[in-house]
Amino acid sequence: MKALIIDDHPLVREAVGNVLRGLDPSVDIAVAGDCDSGLEIAARGVEFDLLLLDLSLPGLSGIPALKRWRSQYPAVPVVVLSAADDQPTVLAAINAGAAGYIPKSSSNQVMREALRLVLAGGKYLPPQLLGRPGSATRSSKAQRQAVPDLDLLGLTERQIAVLRLIVKGAPNKAICRELGLAERTVKAHVTAVLRSLKVSSRTQAAVEAVRLGLAEAGG
Repeated sequence: MKALIIDDHPLVREAVGNVLRGLDPSVDIAVAGDCDSGLEIAARGVEFDLLLLDLSLPGLSGIPALKRWRSQYPAVPVVVLSAADDQPTVLAAINAGAAGYIPKSSSNQVMREALRLVLAGGKYLPPQLLGRPGSATRSSKAQRQAVPDLDLLGLTERQIAVLRLIVKGAPNKAICRELGLAERTVKAHVTAVLRSLKVSSRTQAAVEAVRLGLAEAGG
């Protein structure tokens, strides 16, 4: 595996490198302190399997930096690793094409599991995105009362199962394996879920599922 870490703090780069080596001891890691330096490395023809990008960088940074990478290297999954963990920032990054968003406050174990999910083709959605204000303090009774009538939503039990796997960041192939369904069937269920929830993306469906109490934040 080849990975590129773009962060202007050497200690962060070292810590993330250790997490990557925990996943693959033979990982080939390149590092850069800003976006332009990272782009120069990539321009040399190195084919990276993963990019970890801080949003707060000297020069080009934030969502524009993420969009630049997604535009120039669309095949490389980009995981944002940032100190910011507010819901608008996380959602903006996911909508801009990030394959995952890991707050820097996350434990090494959480980082490893998130990166493992992304490398398997999934998308990591942190609890900060999936939750809503006050959700952590709601009682289990209140959550049960908040669950809507599935008949009103038009979702079947099978579609709810698909939706819960979407919340976990599972791609279609993983859903096929988990539920024993053909890929064509899974695609049809995903389309039906998006239509029923009146959303246009899997990320929005995951957020709405947690808001409605159909799944738990963080999977």
